[in-house]
Amino acid sequence: MKNADLVQRKNAATPRGVGVMCDFYAQSAENAEIWDVEGKRYIDFASGIAVLNTGHRHPRIIAAIEKQLQLFTHTAYQIIPYQNYIELAEKLNTLVPGDFTKKTAFFTTGVEAVENAIKIARYATQRPAIISFSNAFHGRTFLGMTLTAKVNPYKKGFGPLASNIYHTPYPNASLGISAELAKKELLSLLNTTVDADQVAAIIIEPIQGEGGFNVCPPEFMVFLRELCDEHGILLIADEVQTGFGRTGKLFAMEHYSVKADITTMAKSLAGGMPLSAVCGRADIMDAPVAGGLGGTYAGNPLAIAAALAVIEVIEEENLLARGHQLGEKLQQRLQSLQKQVPTISSIRGLGAMIAVEFRDPNTHAAETALVKKIQNYALDKGLILLTCGPEANVIRFLFPLTIPDAVMDEALDILVEAIQNS
Repeated sequence: MKNADLVQRKNAATPRGVGVMCDFYAQSAENAEIWDVEGKRYIDFASGIAVLNTGHRHPRIIAAIEKQLQLFTHTAYQIIPYQNYIELAEKLNTLVPGDFTKKTAFFTTGVEAVENAIKIARYATQRPAIISFSNAFHGRTFLGMTLTAKVNPYKKGFGPLASNIYHTPYPNASLGISAELAKKELLSLLNTTVDADQVAAIIIEPIQGEGGFNVCPPEFMVFLRELCDEHGILLIADEVQTGFGRTGKLFAMEHYSVKADITTMAKSLAGGMPLSAVCGRADIMDAPVAGGLGGTYAGNPLAIAAALAVIEVIEEENLLARGHQLGEKLQQRLQSLQKQVPTISSIRGLGAMIAVEFRDPNTHAAETALVKKIQNYALDKGLILLTCGPEANVIRFLFPLTIPDAVMDEALDILVEAIQNS
């Protein structure tokens, strides 16, 4: 089978709305490497969009899935419950940041976790309004894309959108939005547009993903916590992309002195299996009546088994420290390169959640075309990179935390070559 043949079949059989970045098709994968149907090898710095912190086909995760496969694959937890659902909930209740009693419910996708977090917050507070942030990404469903702060391609032509959703600026140094300015804009929103007493929750990514890997300043997170406490608003941390070791902590909120009331997670939670979760204060999570939460496939037993194995792998292979080590190595290469490449305007992130932004040093204009050239050059050399940011001028790095040193070094050499030759 040839990639070109599959491209033709894909174009004939699937809608263009499902955008596809690569023109080759996966045949097999192992840890941080993928081989296409023609046998070409690629180093995967995308990880299925932050899903594979533990790499492709980790033996422990495969074994856990195979073991569960021999028992049963589906009962619908709401009809016939099973033990590993409870076991994973117990683990997450102890691991998610927050010195309070917690409860956890499972779903299937990241946006399902986000939507259910909003449902829970609204039910618990009996308030309608939700505040999100500029350049946020919370998914593609109707509520998800309303919370998301990007029109094209996520909202364009799909309206009308959900009501009672408001946006306020996220601190972003590259766009000139300081933490102080972001505070003022949020207070202005509450003074002019929506009454704080009507706000159920503020939802924030501790580090924005699609928005450009922007790290929330600690002072702003403290401000949000104090504001929420003052007005009875719940704070939701969207850790769908940041969770499970990506930032050098199991959860990004561990980098902050304050904690969220509700945490959403998905992506690397189950090592490639579809699973998401909402974990929060027990009193809040218990607010909806029985039957108000759930889903046919929510908390699938195979995915639950995979997630339990993921947690074991992260702990036993010390992947949090490994993430710090890999992130430092990447930043050192980029910082060294920055002296030669003036279009590198910013290198930022925490742990292994690192991004590099490109702007014209004179005009500060986004170097979108340059970033696309770098991405294409790297792909041609066998390195898969993802871009992000509202102007698509940021390269984000999402390599598996299990990547071997030799493969990491090979990938960084390709990256440097791509930047120098684009």
